[in-house]
Amino acid sequence: MTDSKEVRMQTLGPPGEAGWDSGSWGRGLGGQRGRSLPRHISDVCRGPVRAVAHSRCLIVAICLLGTVSKVPSSQEQEQELAKQEKVYQELTQLKAGVDRLCRPCPWDWTFFQGHCYFFSKSQRNWHDSVTACQEVGAQLVVIKSAEEQSFLQLTTKKRGHTWMGLSDLNKEATWHWVDGSPLSLRFMKYWNPTEPNNLGQEDCAEFDGDGWNDAKCDISKFWVCKKSALSCSHE
Repeated sequence: MTDSKEVRMQTLGPPGEAGWDSGSWGRGLGGQRGRSLPRHISDVCRGPVRAVAHSRCLIVAICLLGTVSKVPSSQEQEQELAKQEKVYQELTQLKAGVDRLCRPCPWDWTFFQGHCYFFSKSQRNWHDSVTACQEVGAQLVVIKSAEEQSFLQLTTKKRGHTWMGLSDLNKEATWHWVDGSPLSLRFMKYWNPTEPNNLGQEDCAEFDGDGWNDAKCDISKFWVCKKSALSCSHE
């Protein structure tokens, strides 16, 4: 190769200058010979125009030659819609299956004889315990039967001192549940020995060991909420 030819190849300028042709445009992008520009693009990029215009022309040419289309085909769109429809159907079937499963009580609540019981993990005073139960659509526990009393006494004994919905705040020694009903005489046997003694204005009742105790209402203790369980109908 003659010196003049080598110099010519090493000093290729922008399109339109001497030594530039449509077959050598790729050498400026790493020294590799690229694809030839189509004649209509090559013709546009030639001619007596400024270097900046030539650079822009080259960028346009590269974009035109590249396959940059990201628009999915009709078949791909149909396949994607089919996938989405299948997922929707599976979720619908799953929801229907879950709906058929009956859970009479919320999570973290305990079911017993048609009612749900929440045994707190934190402690509050008696008044705040009443409020906490009301906020979840329940009551601080009101005991209605001997079986319920046994269940509650056994459960709370493992946890420690626990409030129930019983107090004599309105009238000393006259005990009422939070639903307004008076304490039945048949439940008096559940008081611990010598209780209630109203020692230091003890006006609220708690589960304590194997029985009941009256305590000051402003002391923080565990509490038990009670509400009716949901009815499960099976077709």
